[in-house]
Amino acid sequence: MARFPKSEAEILALGQSMATGLAANAAVYPAPPVSVADLGAALSAYVAAKNAATAAQAAAEQATATKDEALQTLTDAMKADIRYAENTVNYDDDKLKLIGWAGRAAKTSLEVPGQARTLEAPREGEGWVFLDWKEPVDGGAVAAYKIQRRLRPDGPWSDVGMAVRKRNHADEPGARQGMGIPRHRRQQSRRRPTQQYRHGGVVRS
Repeated sequence: MARFPKSEAEILALGQSMATGLAANAAVYPAPPVSVADLGAALSAYVAAKNAATAAQAAAEQATATKDEALQTLTDAMKADIRYAENTVNYDDDKLKLIGWAGRAAKTSLEVPGQARTLEAPREGEGWVFLDWKEPVDGGAVAAYKIQRRLRPDGPWSDVGMAVRKRNHADEPGARQGMGIPRHRRQQSRRRPTQQYRHGGVVRS
């Protein structure tokens, strides 16, 4: 047995076929519960509503495009006046507040990260060692860790690499970090969390 269609186009096509077939075969279908005239009227009403919806959708899309264009024009005009106002009063915060704006935000220094914790070497091989540690639980945010090593017992420290901070799925404080580095005999390694300024400088805890 055939199944009633679900898409609008298929329903419309079936309705048109039914109206045509019922009208042409009145002897076979003399008294349908919905007359041919009423079925035709329902078809016409649907087509008119469909056309109106299509026109309304097109009008809505045009209206949205017009609104977006107007918003962009307004935004450009406001930004031009803001630049003018900032230059006119030399970013004076009190005077800029007169027009609902504000001056430049005061520069704030970055907070030094806390001390990285529990340095371990869980794996090592010929010419390499993998270091593992926990990130600080206090201080500023860590961007990367500088790895250093020295000859025992009191040789000078030298840089051997930089480990970018890893983020876990929950970004939990105190997450474990790690990095593999080349290894030489009688050398020990240490790590310092680092924080980088915009100009590229590094703050070390």
